[in-house]
Amino acid sequence: MNQPTLASLGAGFSTEAFGSQGVFRSVLQALSHPGRRVAVAHDAQTPKAGNSASAATLLALLDSECTLWLSPRLAASDAAAWLRFHTGCTLVSHAGDARFVWVGEGDAAPLLSALAQGTDIYPDQSATCVLDVARIDGGADDADAWRLTGPGILHTAALRVGGLSDDFERQWAANHATFPRGVDVLLGTQTHIVGLPRTTRIDRFSSHTAALHGAKA
Repeated sequence: MNQPTLASLGAGFSTEAFGSQGVFRSVLQALSHPGRRVAVAHDAQTPKAGNSASAATLLALLDSECTLWLSPRLAASDAAAWLRFHTGCTLVSHAGDARFVWVGEGDAAPLLSALAQGTDIYPDQSATCVLDVARIDGGADDADAWRLTGPGILHTAALRVGGLSDDFERQWAANHATFPRGVDVLLGTQTHIVGLPRTTRIDRFSSHTAALHGAKA
């Protein structure tokens, strides 16, 4: 595989400060309102590998003091050189050593429990995991939709996600249970992100409805 040259790498934000601030506000909005689809507007020339909203999010969040782990498809692409050149971040070979993790669509994600968890005293030392997904949309009328509850959500939020591993919900339940430790997740498509802070609880509308019916019986 040919190694990318500086000349072949796409540009970052045309105005670094304003570009980063705009995307950072989108990330804050996504994490403050779990389950909400937030558009990521930017003018960066993101790598072909990986979803564009995810790439722009990391471009805004990373700096020279950050460690980053990339899933195999991303690590073998120009995404690694693009982020390292524009942010100065350090790439690490073990996901558990990274403060940020980016998993490309179709790549196996490391277990959430294997990532940096932070501590009860310093929960901010945990990892943020950016997961590329095929789609994210609302779906309260879908019995298989996620039902999200927790801080930042008025009553409940509905979300359907395409492209996550079958055991993600089990992993998330364990991650949620370790609060204040645990991992925060950002789901990214080409144009939008959705925040899943560790404070958010995920279950299914179908199972919730069944539980309510059982309580009334």
